[in-house]
Amino acid sequence: MADTTLSDTPRGSRLHIAIFGRRNAGKSSLINALTNQDIAIVSEVPGTTTDPVYKSMEILPIGPVVLIDTAGIDDVGELGRLRIEKAYSVLAKTDLMLLVLDPSNVKGDFEEQVIEQAKANHVPVIGVLNKVDLYSEASLEAFKNRFPIPIVPVSALKKQGIYELKMAMIKHAPKDWVSPTILGDLISPGDTVILVVPIDLAAPKGRLILPQVQTIRDILDNDAMAYVVKERELKAAIGSLYKKPRLVVTDSQAFLKVAADTPRDVLMTSFSILFARYKGDLPALVKGVKAIENLVPGDKVLIAEACTHHRVEDDIGTVKIPRWLRQFVGGELDFSWASGHELPKDLKDYKLIIHCGACMINRKEMIHRLMEAEKAGIPMANYGVVIAYTLGILKRALEPFPEVKGLME
Repeated sequence: MADTTLSDTPRGSRLHIAIFGRRNAGKSSLINALTNQDIAIVSEVPGTTTDPVYKSMEILPIGPVVLIDTAGIDDVGELGRLRIEKAYSVLAKTDLMLLVLDPSNVKGDFEEQVIEQAKANHVPVIGVLNKVDLYSEASLEAFKNRFPIPIVPVSALKKQGIYELKMAMIKHAPKDWVSPTILGDLISPGDTVILVVPIDLAAPKGRLILPQVQTIRDILDNDAMAYVVKERELKAAIGSLYKKPRLVVTDSQAFLKVAADTPRDVLMTSFSILFARYKGDLPALVKGVKAIENLVPGDKVLIAEACTHHRVEDDIGTVKIPRWLRQFVGGELDFSWASGHELPKDLKDYKLIIHCGACMINRKEMIHRLMEAEKAGIPMANYGVVIAYTLGILKRALEPFPEVKGLME
């Protein structure tokens, strides 16, 4: 997992906006106009953009976003076909699409195909009618009527219509693109939350990992107090408070010790379980963990991580979780590992998928992964849920979420 400062907005928490369009429709010029910076290469040569390019930035008044610049949807040849495939693959993580339309280029049904693909992926689309300074109002109106999507006329080169486009982006962005609070709904102003942060080989030297940093920020945003300790100091920390903490949040690897040292009348959960709710669908992941009961030696299990990182000697994904599962099942399992942007294309042979906390991807992509697993008929759980289940303390770890705890009855 990655580390960050308290002032950074991680990529996974940003609105992901994909820019689609034909070659030379003005996609790069639009990015420059939206950001008021010359950050994308503008060229009259078709095919300047090849693989999707991700740019994290702020677009006022929208806020932190990731702009995804894609290859032209009318690219040609075998290489062009591969580029188009790459472009369509970003829809799995896209919250909003801007489809750049060029009134001078009307042959073919490329735009209609893109709109259909976006619809299939539940991605809202705004048509950006570019180069309007070059055409008559009548010809523009005829072109606009061709597409069943909201259309905003702009001139990216002259930066005309950009304000109107930003307003349309705010209007048509999915209502739930801003992730729910991590734990703000579980606490009240003035509450104390103790965060248990083991300092082990996996911890970045001198820094905290991303979920820990984000949780601290969420506590402060909700006018509560964060008390950060290592697992050995938890019992003393609780004893030093004049009022019991509202909640204890632990790294999942320290679950057993933290459960033993946390008074029974204090709520306890893990960062990973909080992020299962924050980035995904906690009820679905809790339902998925029940598949562990049906595992038998020899079954195939996929362990998926959304990022790549340096493996340490006692790595959680490659060592600890497999060890706990072997002990639970009573025999050897056939583990596979996947890291990075995509799950394996063929999931049908797996009996269970165990996913990381998803701190480096956005909620839409995590939901997409859950949908892929559901389509293949494969249950999915996440690290914290699986660890708590194999250690026999999942019910307690779900007590902060009564609507989900009932799924384990």
